[in-house]
Amino acid sequence: ERTLQLLELSGGVEEDLIQVVQSFEATRRRCCRLQQDAQRAREQLTRVEAERAVLEVKLKHARNQVEVEMKKRHKAEAELEKQERKLQLVFESLMQEPWGSGMLSKEQCSVLSALAGRHLGVSLTAGRRSSAENESCQSLLSHSGISYDHTEDD
Repeated sequence: ERTLQLLELSGGVEEDLIQVVQSFEATRRRCCRLQQDAQRAREQLTRVEAERAVLEVKLKHARNQVEVEMKKRHKAEAELEKQERKLQLVFESLMQEPWGSGMLSKEQCSVLSALAGRHLGVSLTAGRRSSAENESCQSLLSHSGISYDHTEDD
């Protein structure tokens, strides 16, 4: 009788043991899948970090190029202003000197006046455009110092 009771109990225990083993096997498979997913995520993270580093280098080069071009532009604008001042001084000198206006015909004087007026208008317009462009470029450059916020990485 006792043996029969043990056999009855062992039959139920075997079924329970099989269920536990099946549960362990399902958990093991799930852990393997999670490990594979984690490995893929690490590989993707490595690729994205490498791409980010490349983009940061490109951004740095672009910022440097903008700075070089801005310096060239400022230098060219300064040279233009210098030449315009020289032209204006020559024009004023020619128009104010009694011998200058006498040596020049009325047609030459009118051409010089037109040229001087045009150059003055261009320099004023260029100055306005230059300052507007400077402001826009400066605003772009000021935003170029934006740093990457690492707080949301986690």
